[in-house]
Amino acid sequence: MSVSTINISLPDTLKSEVDAVVSADGYGNTSEFFRDLVRNYLKERQEKQLEIMLLDGVNSPMSPWTQDDVAEIKETVGARILAKRNGGK
Repeated sequence: MSVSTINISLPDTLKSEVDAVVSADGYGNTSEFFRDLVRNYLKERQEKQLEIMLLDGVNSPMSPWTQDDVAEIKETVGARILAKRNGGK
C-alpha cells in the first residue's frame, strides 16, 4: 500500500486536545487518530449519500414506495448499522 503524507496546522489548544485523545483512547500516534477520523467521516458521508439516493427514489413520481416505507427502511438499516458498530451482525 502506498502512503502519502499530509501536513496540517492546528492551534496549540486543539493540538493539546488531540494529544489527550490519542493518549486516552489508545491510539499509537497522531496519524492513527487522524486516519480513524477520516475513515469515520468518509463512512458517514457515504451513508448520507445512500440515504439521499433512497429518498430521491422514493420521491420519484414512478416510485411505488410511501413515506411509511422510507421510515421502516431507515429504522431497519439504522438498527443494522448500530449493530455492526457495536460488533454484531
